[in-house]
Amino acid sequence: MTANANATRVLVLNSGSSSVKYQLLDMADGARLAVGLVERIGEDSSRLAHTPLATGGIKREITERIPDHAAALQAVADELAADGLGLDSPELAAIGHRVVHGGSRFTEPTLITDEVLAEIERLIPVAPLHNPANITGIRTAQALRPDLPQVAVFDTAFHTTMPEHAARYAIDTATADAHMVRRYGFHGTSHAFVSRETAKLLGKDPSEVNVIVLHLGNGASASAVAGGRCVDTSMGLTPLEGLVMGTRSGDIDPAVIFHLARNAGMSTDEIDSLLNKKSGLIGLCGDNDMREIRRRIDEGDEQAKLAFDVYVHRLKKYIGAYYAVLGKVDAIAFTAGVGENAAPVREAAVAGLEELGLAVDAELNAQRGDSARLVSPEYARVAVAVVPTDEELEIATQAYALVSA
Repeated sequence: MTANANATRVLVLNSGSSSVKYQLLDMADGARLAVGLVERIGEDSSRLAHTPLATGGIKREITERIPDHAAALQAVADELAADGLGLDSPELAAIGHRVVHGGSRFTEPTLITDEVLAEIERLIPVAPLHNPANITGIRTAQALRPDLPQVAVFDTAFHTTMPEHAARYAIDTATADAHMVRRYGFHGTSHAFVSRETAKLLGKDPSEVNVIVLHLGNGASASAVAGGRCVDTSMGLTPLEGLVMGTRSGDIDPAVIFHLARNAGMSTDEIDSLLNKKSGLIGLCGDNDMREIRRRIDEGDEQAKLAFDVYVHRLKKYIGAYYAVLGKVDAIAFTAGVGENAAPVREAAVAGLEELGLAVDAELNAQRGDSARLVSPEYARVAVAVVPTDEELEIATQAYALVSA
């Protein structure tokens, strides 16, 4: 199955359990032709928001019950067709799917076959919230365009270059292998894109640059990238490990789980919910929006300040750890919602690390913008950058490269 040689468009689908995010891009120039979101699939209050950027960018909204993913993607197809961008267009080269977990096997974008789908399904035990929704989106898209190449781009793929000593947990090897217990990492499309864009910002080839990437959104992860290859990352078997996040605890003593089970009488599901949905910033202060936390700090709220300090402390520990892993660091790149927009987080994260060559320029750091930029002073040995992430463009780029090859 190959793409039309003259086709340059890629539809990117990110299917969640009750939502579908999508973008249509033209890879001839990277232009976004349409973007949209279907949410609350299966509920009476379903909503489709569609913006046809190619024809003026006027958003349209539909609020009616969308019973399942098949109906959701059909509604998306109808909206695209109304703008002359339908899925039957000969200009459509491929559909690129974000797939959260590819395990150790999938190290690059992959043309979807029955065998590939079966492997993604086999990985459901290590990604029970994400892979089933991704599979549903793939199968629905295949039904709409069975003749079109469908490409899976895996969140975990960028991290498969981690050496074994970074990917392994120090538990019984036979048990770990039998149950696929190892560190996989996530947000890989973002880390790949941002590390390359950081090298470009420095005027160098990615192979010449060592970068610490800090993807700070509601979910947050760090990676150590040496010469374009990930050598360590903060998330592990699941997205729970690592940095303090909006609602996730990040690193925690595993014995806390046993303690809560034995002494608080909490079930496995209750502890899972606690650590994934009721911890992190929201567990510490009741808010997971960094803007609101900073507002509360400005008003003298001590609980909000503690949450901010815990968040920054963990972030700073990972910066130091990955500095040690890399040995030499050329840049630290902040990205995603918090990383791109929260100047106080960037300032606090590198404060006191001047001996490592890190500093931010207060004036540059306070400026806002949509393009990649440096916020470090000229004298700093290590560049500090703000690099807006673009996971959809990364998925489209990888999918198009595969089918046009």
